[in-house]
Amino acid sequence: MFDKRNIRIYYLKTLERIRSFLLSRNSREFLIFLFFVFVSFCFWLLQVLNDDYETEFSIPLRLKNVPSDVVLTSELPDELRIGVKDRGTVLANYMLGQTFYPIVVDFKDYEDKGSRVRIPVSALMKKISVQLNQTTKLLTIRPDTVEFIYTKGKAKKVPVKLQGKVALDRQYYISDIIYSPDSVMVYAPQEILDTITAAYTQALNFEDVADTIRRRVNLADVRGAKFIPSFDDVTLLVDIYAEKSVEVPIRGINFPPDKVLRTFPSKVQVTFQVGLSHFKSTSEDFFIGVTYESLLNNKGEKCPVNLKSIPRYVNHVRLNPKEVDYLIEQRIKFND
Repeated sequence: MFDKRNIRIYYLKTLERIRSFLLSRNSREFLIFLFFVFVSFCFWLLQVLNDDYETEFSIPLRLKNVPSDVVLTSELPDELRIGVKDRGTVLANYMLGQTFYPIVVDFKDYEDKGSRVRIPVSALMKKISVQLNQTTKLLTIRPDTVEFIYTKGKAKKVPVKLQGKVALDRQYYISDIIYSPDSVMVYAPQEILDTITAAYTQALNFEDVADTIRRRVNLADVRGAKFIPSFDDVTLLVDIYAEKSVEVPIRGINFPPDKVLRTFPSKVQVTFQVGLSHFKSTSEDFFIGVTYESLLNNKGEKCPVNLKSIPRYVNHVRLNPKEVDYLIEQRIKFND
């Protein structure tokens, strides 16, 4: 371990070695060479900086005096990119020393221009030029079109809808999509507001999905419109298919009071695919009906059967049998 005395001795020895090296003949010649290299570099730099160059700078852009009842549905860009030309020394001063102040646009100056306000480039050039050196040429301004869109209280509520592609794993399906919130407010000028019927999410892309997905998704931008909130919590409920069969009775529809339908068999086996969350589905969830009119027009010996009502959560429904024997019976009335 070093104590304070040993550290002091080591420091003095190191300092003496550096001093001896700097006072040596070879060292002096090397330092003189570096000095002339530095002087040459300075002359070269001054000559280079005296030439004209083109470059770009960014200037912040701000909008002020926006009334409280105004909703900006398309805001100004955060900054402007300006292309300038001048001597290198001036451009170096812009890069190293000068700070550009924000270009401020007063909302009151354009309040009577309608809901879509386009700011003339000439007005921006005038505000930028006062911050530039007299020798600096302003070449370009990007973006070349600067505008903002606003509305005063014009809004409506629209539903949220999913946009994108969801590829499910085998035997899986989307049992439900839950949006939170299920609708949002959209603010826009009336001509834009009339064209918006829903707020779509930004495109989602999922592959081989086999479990429930929860995502916070931003809503897709619509130029000139603003959604509040601008995002939505989307839940994709994923379930797995299972096969099930139930027996459903055949019922007559629109039969006269004095007639009744008899079918053989009286029930049809309905086989279908259903998610595990709805596996308790019963025969009462289905309805098989045969209309009196269809039997009057039926030219065959058997009656075709069709499902008149099925739950929305079942798929790949099959009937067995698809045709049945039938008989239209006359009801017997007994007089009191």
